[in-house]
Amino acid sequence: MTDVLRRGRASLAFSFFAQGVAFALLVTRIPAIQDRYGISDALLPAFLAAVPILAGVGSVCTEQLVKRVPPSHVLRWSQPVVLLALLGVGAGDGLWAIGLSLAAFGLAVGSLDASMNMLGVSLQHRYGRSIMLGFHAAFSLGGIVGASLAWVGAHWDLALFVSYLPVVVVLLPAALVGSRWYVDGTETGPGAEAKGQGEGGSGGGGVGFKLLLPLCVVMAVAYIGDSTVSNWSAKYLQDVLGSSEQLATVPYNVYMVTTLIGRAVGDFGVRRFGAVTVVRAGAVVAAAGFAVVAGAPGAWVGMLGFTLLGFGLCVIVPQTFAAAGRLFPGAADAAVARLNIFNYVGFLIGSPLVGALGDAWSYRGAMLVPMVLVLVTLVYAKSFASGPSRYGDGHEWPRTADVGRGSNGL
Repeated sequence: MTDVLRRGRASLAFSFFAQGVAFALLVTRIPAIQDRYGISDALLPAFLAAVPILAGVGSVCTEQLVKRVPPSHVLRWSQPVVLLALLGVGAGDGLWAIGLSLAAFGLAVGSLDASMNMLGVSLQHRYGRSIMLGFHAAFSLGGIVGASLAWVGAHWDLALFVSYLPVVVVLLPAALVGSRWYVDGTETGPGAEAKGQGEGGSGGGGVGFKLLLPLCVVMAVAYIGDSTVSNWSAKYLQDVLGSSEQLATVPYNVYMVTTLIGRAVGDFGVRRFGAVTVVRAGAVVAAAGFAVVAGAPGAWVGMLGFTLLGFGLCVIVPQTFAAAGRLFPGAADAAVARLNIFNYVGFLIGSPLVGALGDAWSYRGAMLVPMVLVLVTLVYAKSFASGPSRYGDGHEWPRTADVGRGSNGL
């Protein structure tokens, strides 16, 4: 079983990595996509909003689908669709083609994100210690690789199809091969609704929205913060803090690197101090980052703020998924799928919110809004506390603070 879990962990980490590459290649080449298809500035927001909306639909559908098939099957076939849809974005000709490709990308991404995190949560419980941050670190690494490849494509003025094709040719077969070693949780798959009692009950019907709501709020505000950095860091540094155009591209790269570092070491912090402490610390550091950005006198201090944001926000999302699995031990897959929707809610709210406040008020003032919102995490931090949770297989998993101390972890 040890070898099975290790292979499952490695193959799932690669899936997170591949998704990070694909997503970065899409979002960092939006100007090139707009030019290729002649999408006007007025029409572009509709195309961009459609992706997270359809991803939310895909996540909802996945919740129903995993009642009949294991999450590993959903992940095995949704990841190739994401990669092929990315290739379709580069190969299409006409608005109908980009619309179809983005629709397929959005629906598949929703299923992919939900099923990846379902498997991550179940693997963490099988391990008996925190490993979720490591999976999201792989996603961050993929994002850095994808953004770097996008820079190469833009620098050499490569066509989108030429830029995307080698990536798809490498990642697609590797993902299919790696999918052979995915490990499903014992509470999933056909007949799962008859298993697992406890707070969450069994099946999707056992997920009480009132209990899940605090985690949904935390997920949304974390992605409001993340989308603020990804969409507004360059403009803020250049227009508000007076940096050069070249320097304005640095904050997001720094943010991604610090996100990777924070997630790479974050599991050790969870094992040592517990999820509640780590999440609280992350929220405080993220709020401090927004405060530094809002009050920065110049570009270099602004970059320090974005660096703090990377270290702060990086721990919140993985621990939110893990907390949902602990809160609803008999219906972890359904809880993760529903929670995943608020990933896209935060993404949809964040960028327009900051833009509207910046235009109506000031961009410095606009940065204070996600600062206040991320502090809401402190109010709901107790939702991340873990206790013994009983699964359908009769095993009782240790408390977060106890894992790694001679428990059944590997």
